Amino acid sequence: MSQQAKTTSLQSYQSILYGRALHPELFALKDRRVVRAPNFEFEAWLMNGGHLLRFEHKTMCASELVTDQDGGLPDSGVVAASLCAGERDFEHTFPRDGVTYMTTIQTETLSENLYAATLDEMLRFASEVNGLCTVWEDGTGKCLSLLDLQRYSKEMHAQSFHLQAQGGVVVRTQSIFELE
Repeated sequence: MSQQAKTTSLQSYQSILYGRALHPELFALKDRRVVRAPNFEFEAWLMNGGHLLRFEHKTMCASELVTDQDGGLPDSGVVAASLCAGERDFEHTFPRDGVTYMTTIQTETLSENLYAATLDEMLRFASEVNGLCTVWEDGTGKCLSLLDLQRYSKEMHAQSFHLQAQGGVVVRTQSIFELE
């Protein structure tokens, strides 16, 4: 794998927080899951190389989009956006409805052997946690996107892993939507 392939693929990943719902026709969905709780509704969409999380409580609706798609994304309703390269934390409060959103993003590029071992480990993990998972080929090798969801009485946790064979890229996010 060339350093150029690693840099290019990793630099294309971005995380966008919207203060609204997004429409599914914008994305090639591979899997989805809806979680309903007494005080919120949560929906997760999984795409090859990305995901969207939608959280609704009272009048508030927020969506987290992690994608390597660089065009055709909505501009309206963006609360915050950043590239995923490196490590970063972000927190935003929706004060009117008492919801706090927190996320941690970590990215790395792996050697071919370490990438293969990580892919195998993530496939086992997806099976253990009954996660949303999609596997595809990118011309270089197997790729994987995985969402692991946990519902609590006043919180929704989502952990994601996006592995791209080209460049050995791994993007991991941990996001929480929390009610006051």
